[in-house]
Amino acid sequence: MSRPRLVPGIGALAERYAGFLLDQWGVLHDGERALPGARAALQALLERGASIVLLSNSGRRAATNRARLAALGFPHERLADVVTSGEAAWRQLRERPGPPWSELGRRCLLLTIDGDLGPVEGLDLVLVEDPRRADFLFVTGLDGRPAEAFRPLLEAARARDLPMVCANPDKLAPSPRGLVESPGLLAALYEAAGGRVLYVGKPHAPIYAACLRALRELPLSAILAVGDSLEHDIVGAHAQGLATCLVASGIHASELPVESPVEPLAAAVEALAARAGLPVPDFVLRRFTL
Repeated sequence: MSRPRLVPGIGALAERYAGFLLDQWGVLHDGERALPGARAALQALLERGASIVLLSNSGRRAATNRARLAALGFPHERLADVVTSGEAAWRQLRERPGPPWSELGRRCLLLTIDGDLGPVEGLDLVLVEDPRRADFLFVTGLDGRPAEAFRPLLEAARARDLPMVCANPDKLAPSPRGLVESPGLLAALYEAAGGRVLYVGKPHAPIYAACLRALRELPLSAILAVGDSLEHDIVGAHAQGLATCLVASGIHASELPVESPVEPLAAAVEALAARAGLPVPDFVLRRFTL
């Protein structure tokens, strides 16, 4: 297991890589605010001619995420693509490309954020609120509630052996109020109870196909994946043969000495990955800055 290289900013890697897969939460913003230096770093990469795909485990559609980026001042219109797990799940539900997708049925119990129906807009689905009437669960967000609050619903769904589509495999996500629970945690509870879950998003391979299509002119060796989660960003990109960079101030901030000198921080990242049995990233950034 090799120790990652700590770099002072993404600019140090801009000449080495022509393409970038960038995560959102914990890298560019916290859901409400752009993180310090992130806008300038993204702008600088684009001005240097980098091809950038935003790859997010957001359960919302790509257009919704573009609107958020615009509101936070990021130049989203210059990105090669915006790929979200919510958009990918929507496409799977629309196209029904064989089992298990073709077997899900049409009666959907949707768990979403702020009443957002974008994840099911234009789909041939009937929305229901009672698991006794549903064919499957579709989880795109927890709407601020803890995963445990959904246990009665999960028990009713499990009693009928309903499959769950999880459009955000993240278990936790950074926010201005600290880490908050995400749909992946609910899916993990359902799996632990014996439920069947279809995950869409990082680290699962299908989500990367759309990203690599947008960067098809570049060899894999010219693409760097940047994210703040070892379990999702680093594992997923590593499995695709991509170089990886961990942003230490994101979801693992409480587990890492972010402000430490080079060697202690690099050693801590290596140890954290080793304890979890996960790949070590090639590079580490304290924050996504230039």
